[in-house]
Amino acid sequence: MERFLGNYSPQLFALLRIVAGLMFAMHGSQKLFGWPGDGNTVELASMMGLAGIIELVAGLMIVFGFLTTWAAFIAGLEMIVAYFMAHALHHWSPVINHGEPALLYCFLFLYIAAHGSGIWSIDAAMHRGRSHDAVASPYR
Repeated sequence: MERFLGNYSPQLFALLRIVAGLMFAMHGSQKLFGWPGDGNTVELASMMGLAGIIELVAGLMIVFGFLTTWAAFIAGLEMIVAYFMAHALHHWSPVINHGEPALLYCFLFLYIAAHGSGIWSIDAAMHRGRSHDAVASPYR
């Protein structure tokens, strides 16, 4: 079957990276600043405070494509730890234990870490990121 959006894969990957990074950063800003949300925050010197810092900083680094591979790898590790510490103890199924977002973020960020920052990124502008256009893809 023909990939009808294949010509746009660099742009769609960049949008995926940006949107995922923004959503992740918002989880951190909610923990640290209470926004968006009800204004409740977590103690900065706690495990949830550390999670909020990782989410905010790594999320913004992913958005801007700055040291994306490392930021996404750390974010993915945080999400697998969150899944096993907060969700898996309650039930084996991610649907029942509400761990789906943590698992999806984990594997999405591991994919981003493996892929590189792509276009529209600071890494690409500094020639650090793996530009999708410069690398021959077996899927093209």
